[in-house]
Amino acid sequence: MPSLVHYPLDPASRLIRLMCAEYGVPLDLEEIKPWLREEALLELNPAATLPIMFTETEAAIIGIMANIHAVEDLYAPETVEGLLPADPLSRAEMWRLVEWVLVKLNDEVTRYLFEEKIAKRDIRGATPEPSVLRAAKANLQEHLLYFNWLLASRNWLGGDTMSLADFALAAHISTLDYMGDLDWSKIPGETRDWYSRIKSRPAFRTLLNDRVVAMPPSRGYSDLDF
Repeated sequence: MPSLVHYPLDPASRLIRLMCAEYGVPLDLEEIKPWLREEALLELNPAATLPIMFTETEAAIIGIMANIHAVEDLYAPETVEGLLPADPLSRAEMWRLVEWVLVKLNDEVTRYLFEEKIAKRDIRGATPEPSVLRAAKANLQEHLLYFNWLLASRNWLGGDTMSLADFALAAHISTLDYMGDLDWSKIPGETRDWYSRIKSRPAFRTLLNDRVVAMPPSRGYSDLDF
């Protein structure tokens, strides 16, 4: 069984967990807090980033892009279409949106909210900085407007079929939802409908069961109908 070094609310780790669950690959999970930069993590990855996967060969696969390709190469079923579209142009659009989520959304929104609300809990006397929270949430609204614009004319984020782009965005949305940064009553219906469909997939069940000590999820986090 492959194992994954992760943190439950780390969006990159969540993406790999979703992919493996979708492909029916069980994972042995090892939880770690990367912001503490513990020696055991630095020995595996001096950058102190997650996820890190160990396959049956015990080789460490480090980082989100390496793990995405490893899961696709090692575990995607050959009999059905996986999360990467076969059509080259559809695949290009998928990768464009995956990059948008992993880079732009993460750097402008998720990373800041995660650091303020999660990582600072391990710094004595540290409290979330209101100005950082406000800026990140303002950025989040702009991203949500764009995603909703896409979903208003497509069945899924990248096109007519569900793809890796949907799982990438869902991993971030689920983290933000857990932390209480999404007011679903104010989010347009296209995005609500899309997330409800993603949330209802069997692959999502383990994520909805995640809990962080002394930090319960927001109300409705585990509800399929919000």
